[in-house]
Amino acid sequence: MTEDSGAPRLLKVRVKTAKKRTPSSNRWLARQLNDPYVAKAKRDGWRSRAAFKLIEMDDKYKLLKPGQRVVDLGCAPGGWCQVAAQRIGSADTSPRMVGIDYLDMDPIPGVIVLKKDFLDEDAPDTLFAALGGEKADVVLSDMAAPTTGHHKTDHLRTTHLCEVAADFARQVLKPGGAFVAKVFRGGTETELLAGLKRDYASVAHVKPPASRQESVEMYVVARGFRGGEG
Repeated sequence: MTEDSGAPRLLKVRVKTAKKRTPSSNRWLARQLNDPYVAKAKRDGWRSRAAFKLIEMDDKYKLLKPGQRVVDLGCAPGGWCQVAAQRIGSADTSPRMVGIDYLDMDPIPGVIVLKKDFLDEDAPDTLFAALGGEKADVVLSDMAAPTTGHHKTDHLRTTHLCEVAADFARQVLKPGGAFVAKVFRGGTETELLAGLKRDYASVAHVKPPASRQESVEMYVVARGFRGGEG
């Protein structure tokens, strides 16, 4: 697999309308067919175009290092697991990458996949066991709540997911660790950001190039987990 995130130009593909498809489905299909990152992900063997978002953020912030232990919350279909496992050198003989999702996901070399809701009470203990009794160096979350089409509702639901993921990270991260999670622009995440700034040495809002320009998604990249200090 190549990790060059440069996206090639594609000739625009027109989508023929179909009676069974809604206008929104046609728009989604057209966007997929004309998205250079979708084509590049297929060509390079990544399971989703989202892999490039993590590649771009890691290239900038150097989050993933060989030998680390990493957790991916809501990991299906596995693009972020692929990237992280490759960059930390996780192998089947000594797996250091754990993905958690209640959805089915095909196996990935070097990744322990737990079919489980990370909100379950026993999820942290199950995770520790999967990591050999060690805490994680990095917690990743590309989760977003299913969209309703109502911007404020979608923002609040995804912000809540990020808040829960941040709380989970506090339980499983080792001091100095990092947390990366999806958020939506909207101005109501003040409390979330305040908590992250309290818990981590540095917090940044990031919109990687692979994130569609029209999308309201952004990511928080929090580094230097204080481990319950102060």
